[in-house]
Amino acid sequence: MKRRTFLKSIAASGLAASMAGNVMLPRKAEAAKKVDIGAIKDLRIDVLTETSWFDNDVFKKNIMDYGGAMTNQYTIPWEWDNAGGYSALITVTTLEGNERKFLLDTGWNNEWMDYIYEEKSNVGKMLENGDIEFMVLSHWHLDHYWGIESSLKHKPDVTLYVPKTYYPEDMALLKDKAHHKAKNKDTGEMVHICKNDVPHTGKLVMCDPAGENKEGIYRLMPGVAIRNFDVPILLRVRGENVLYFNVKDKGIVTVTGCCHPGILSLFSYARKNFKDYQPYGCYGGLHISLFETWEPKFDDIIKGVNAFQIQKLGCNHCTGWIWAEKAAASGVPVVKGTDKYKEYKKYSTVAKASNVFLTNGDYVTF
Repeated sequence: MKRRTFLKSIAASGLAASMAGNVMLPRKAEAAKKVDIGAIKDLRIDVLTETSWFDNDVFKKNIMDYGGAMTNQYTIPWEWDNAGGYSALITVTTLEGNERKFLLDTGWNNEWMDYIYEEKSNVGKMLENGDIEFMVLSHWHLDHYWGIESSLKHKPDVTLYVPKTYYPEDMALLKDKAHHKAKNKDTGEMVHICKNDVPHTGKLVMCDPAGENKEGIYRLMPGVAIRNFDVPILLRVRGENVLYFNVKDKGIVTVTGCCHPGILSLFSYARKNFKDYQPYGCYGGLHISLFETWEPKFDDIIKGVNAFQIQKLGCNHCTGWIWAEKAAASGVPVVKGTDKYKEYKKYSTVAKASNVFLTNGDYVTF
């Protein structure tokens, strides 16, 4: 598949729609009924792993060779050595001063996620000890979900919040000890792509845009909520859960896995729907210049982010180093990372010395 065809397939899969949402500019808050989600004292996000894959070219080639961006992700024989994962540990300090922890996403390659959870952090033990209360799955993409066994083997009954828009393969991986394989079209060989030998036995909350009690959100604890956006995504995936935190006397922090609905759309939702909305911060993969290419509309996203006047923006994963560097140069308050990722056994081929990404081992506080 040629690059032009590949880009067209991305547009057809819904990315164009999310980018259109990205170029919305702020308006004055509307006088509609607002939701009060409460407040927290502060928030810390530890980047367990943001390297969902290590080489952009290899990842893109896997997609192109098997039909493009609209292909079912379960039919692609992904190169296992290139697979990593996305996962973050979130620590909320309540107004009473108590710390409460949960996980956002669970990665892809089990070997990589076991390394992250057991050697580069204490997440495995924290799950076993009950220190991590629950897990939130942002969306069903391979790099955010297929490593589920690495979490469940430490706590199979953990409470999970997931998008309601799952496919049978997704639920089989969660509940049925599935071992998924895909056919290599050149050799005819069936290639391992993901597995889970530890079925989930805990509470499963299916999130949709209606939310709990028709409020449009799911309340996780005072000051913390999930909003589900039902949008089409690449690789036959639909729907993304986004986290919102209200930090007392500071404002709303938006936390996302991949930001498929578009970063300005997420900011706009909070402005329109949350009581006493004040923009404060953002963290996550922002899905802008995913393969490090530039388009003029990305300048409009920078202008839009600046217009919201957030105070901190931490980004990585699918944001694109090129966008983060241009955004920082244009006045977006990008939180710089460190070189800690170089201590890991593998890291991204596009990592740069500019440190505009919060990479593996980094953290940000709000």
